[in-house]
Amino acid sequence: MIKKNALSEPVLILNANFEPLHVSSTKRALGLVFAGKAEVIIDSEESIHTCSHRFDIPSIIRLSYMIRRPRPRINLNKREIMRRDNHTCQYCGKKTTDLTIDHVKPRHAGGPHTWLNVVAACSNCNRRKGGRSPEQANMPLKRPPFEPKPTAMYRFGAYIHKREEWETFLQGW
Repeated sequence: MIKKNALSEPVLILNANFEPLHVSSTKRALGLVFAGKAEVIIDSEESIHTCSHRFDIPSIIRLSYMIRRPRPRINLNKREIMRRDNHTCQYCGKKTTDLTIDHVKPRHAGGPHTWLNVVAACSNCNRRKGGRSPEQANMPLKRPPFEPKPTAMYRFGAYIHKREEWETFLQGW
């Protein structure tokens, strides 16, 4: 008997050198293990039962071959901007979930849509600033914008509350 959603539980996939690569579903992870492409490093406390077998659900698996890939970058989107700015308006400091994206140097003035030119702003501050620069609007930023570093803890740290055993594999990458 399969527990509801047991096959979609998160599993950390490590490269052959133990570098965290990806978080996948249990179904995909078990497919890699059964195909001989990965080995189980740590099992979770849950299992899947079929008519004749019982399979432990892995929590962390390691690929048996090395994946070479370029260093990942954090995608520039609203969710990641809010996460970088800690859901705080970068002009007044108000912490809320109802924030907008503001271009520090307005787009109509040639401002690019990059990590170094976008910040989270509450609707009031965004309206007050309008199409001006922070200096023109007399609205200094609380913190200059930056591109977040794609550390393993930043990318996969949201799962730590559910999978505490991942922490030792995420530190230092």
